[in-house]
Amino acid sequence: MKNTETIHRQGQLIDALPAVTFEYSFFPDGGNDFVYISPHCETMFGLTPAEVMSGVLPMRSYVHEEDWPHLKNDILKKARYFVDKKDWRWKGRIKTPKGYTWVETIAAGEMLEDGTVTWAGIIHDISDRKEAERKRHEMEQRLELALKGADLGLWDYNYLKNDAVLNKRWAEILGYDHAELINLWKTKEYFIHPDDLPEYNRTMTEHQLSKSDSFSCTYRFKNKDGSWRWVLEKGQIVERDEKGYPVRSVGILQDFEEHKTKEKEIQDSEERYRQLVDHLPLGVSILQDGKIKYLNQSGLKILQANPNDEIVGKPFLNFVAPDGRQQTEQRAEKISQGKEVPTTEQIFLRTNGQELIVEVSGTPFTYEGRPAIRSIFKDITDQKQIETEKRKSETLFSQLFHVSPLAIALLDDKGKVQQVNEGFETMFGFNTQDLYGKALNEFIVPGDLETEGNDLNTLISSRQVVRIGTQRLHRDGHALSVIIYGMPVMIDDVAIGIFGVYVDITEQKKTEEELKTRNAELDNFVYKVSHDLRAPLSSVRGLVNLAKLPGNTDDPAEYLSLIGQKVGQLDHFITDVLSHSKNLKLDLHIEPIDFKGLIDHTFTDLNYLKGADEIMRSVTIEGAAFLSDRWRVGEIFRNLISNAIKYRNFNQPDPEIVIQIKVSEKKAFVKFSDNGIGIKPESLEKVFNMFYRASEQSDGSGLGLYIVKNAVDKLGGHLELKSTLGEGTTFFFELPNRTL
Repeated sequence: MKNTETIHRQGQLIDALPAVTFEYSFFPDGGNDFVYISPHCETMFGLTPAEVMSGVLPMRSYVHEEDWPHLKNDILKKARYFVDKKDWRWKGRIKTPKGYTWVETIAAGEMLEDGTVTWAGIIHDISDRKEAERKRHEMEQRLELALKGADLGLWDYNYLKNDAVLNKRWAEILGYDHAELINLWKTKEYFIHPDDLPEYNRTMTEHQLSKSDSFSCTYRFKNKDGSWRWVLEKGQIVERDEKGYPVRSVGILQDFEEHKTKEKEIQDSEERYRQLVDHLPLGVSILQDGKIKYLNQSGLKILQANPNDEIVGKPFLNFVAPDGRQQTEQRAEKISQGKEVPTTEQIFLRTNGQELIVEVSGTPFTYEGRPAIRSIFKDITDQKQIETEKRKSETLFSQLFHVSPLAIALLDDKGKVQQVNEGFETMFGFNTQDLYGKALNEFIVPGDLETEGNDLNTLISSRQVVRIGTQRLHRDGHALSVIIYGMPVMIDDVAIGIFGVYVDITEQKKTEEELKTRNAELDNFVYKVSHDLRAPLSSVRGLVNLAKLPGNTDDPAEYLSLIGQKVGQLDHFITDVLSHSKNLKLDLHIEPIDFKGLIDHTFTDLNYLKGADEIMRSVTIEGAAFLSDRWRVGEIFRNLISNAIKYRNFNQPDPEIVIQIKVSEKKAFVKFSDNGIGIKPESLEKVFNMFYRASEQSDGSGLGLYIVKNAVDKLGGHLELKSTLGEGTTFFFELPNRTL
């Protein structure tokens, strides 16, 4: 009696499969026919099991005439005599009341003791997949689906246009207006139950990456009233672009609510079910009263067990890692109560204690007349390791990308921005949100370098690594000198994007330019120093030689006076040279500045200059306390006052120097004016150059205003000059107050 019930339950299990299962025998007397076929044949082919097994119609009458020779000659002959004793597969068209349906048949054979060869197998309906392979005109596809779909939901989706076509009947089933359903279909992920969305996305991604000819997925879709309806979606991509990216896909939706809410019918033979299930690449087990009642061959392999290990009868928790046993018990309790639980990942234990990661699902089941759980599990240990390594690589790349101090931009193969790092935002002022999907060249490439920018993208996309020194623009418009390293991003030897790495060398360029200027100044300096030192010394030597001439009756005092003047010129020149050198090398020394005392002291020090006693001065000082480098501020005033005395206007009866100083908490504003000879317009831009003399009135070193300009720059200030020839000169300069 127990065996009878077992066979009865086994049959119920096999009939739950969404495919036709069968047993076909070749008898010793030469006869052959179906000895069993599952009720699903009526759903698939429109024929009841009784009609198929009646033997009234020969097998040839079911098969399309074009497919019959292959079935007869390559399959049935070998099957009758059990030639190679291997499983066989056959794809062909089977006649049904609706026409011919494409099916795939897989069967495993066995020769019985009486010489009967019997084949147990399964028949899948593959008509949808075969239809998708036939690339018909778009309207013909829709018409064909509409004719076949009848009460099904039909859809046709264009990826490029984000445009969907659906039939009205499906909108009525879900309670939406037709136009409303078409609109929400473009973002249907928001209307899929959160628990079902991961599996849906995985299925779609796998198909889009060409890992499957078609896809089939069951999930819950939100009705208009907010409730959920189980649906079965089948479809396939029917058009791809030259790169393999999806362009258009079509498919159907079937109302699966009733199918999900009622239990699957239990089939006649568990033995046949077990034979079929053992061929599955998944572990299938039946759990009852906390113990394993059945485990298929794939399950034994996954757990690295063999039939002699007596797996059946042991508590199933023995094969679950300790940390996951409580969760497993809770899932089992929910399933026993008829509640659905999502597919999950768990840690299982093999018979040797080794851990493995599995993806497991469970559903209520009736076994030997009592409630049980059917559990299906798949070993995903290798898959998870690959995912972990992938995440590790992605994390390493992400951290390198984001924390790098260099500016990095990731572009697609068309030069459109996909992502930029923080270094890029710091260097150029643009972030990913500003640039995403836009051509980078439009933002940072100067107009006169547009061709260069486009050529770079073309070179890199053609798999060339590029290094170039050039200029790019900051968001505020100022130019940056950069070195660009460009390299292609390759997948399967195809360039899919571009990495651009930017190194800011603006300061380096400035330093190089400043170094060139300093080198030029140094050459000029050496020449001028040798000339200006040699000239007074030559004069002194000449005077000495004159004094030594025999019979020379000149007054020696005159020679000494002239020698003293030349030595004074040498001393003044050397003082200016030392002042320039000190300004270049000396660090800033910040201290309070007494402008009045400093200016008075400067006038006193310069009393020796000819005409110094003729100068009238007016000094006005207002405002807060001022802190800066006292020596450099003193040098600025010393040279300005010295120049005003040297270049006074001899035709002016009242030579004058006017100094006005206003000090704020941030700056000191200084206006320095004289009514001297002034400067020619063509000389205004040159007076701050080293050794430049704008007038022959003085035999100075030509370093005075050069020292003034450099001192102002060292203090972080700003200097301007206005002058009118014959009327006088005014200097305006600002110096930062170092109190802040």
